[in-house]
Amino acid sequence: TSLMKQTIAQKGVADIGELRDLCVEGGVNLIGCQMTVDLFGFKHADFIPEVKEYVGAATFLPMARDADVSLFI
Repeated sequence: TSLMKQTIAQKGVADIGELRDLCVEGGVNLIGCQMTVDLFGFKHADFIPEVKEYVGAATFLPMARDADVSLFI
C-alpha cells in the first residue's frame, strides 16, 4: 500500500480518495462486494455512505452486462 501511494504521488496521479470523490461527483454507482464484506467481517457502516448496494458476483454480472461501463475489482 505504501509503495502504491508513493508511486502515485511521484507520478502526479490523483490519489484513490480524489478519484473516488470524482466518481461520486460524476454519478458513478458504487457497489460493494457482499462476499468480501462477509468474508472479512466488515459491516456496511465500515464503508463510505455512497456505497448504497452490496451484491455478489452472480447479481453483479448481469448488471455489468447492461451497463455502459463497469469495473470489477
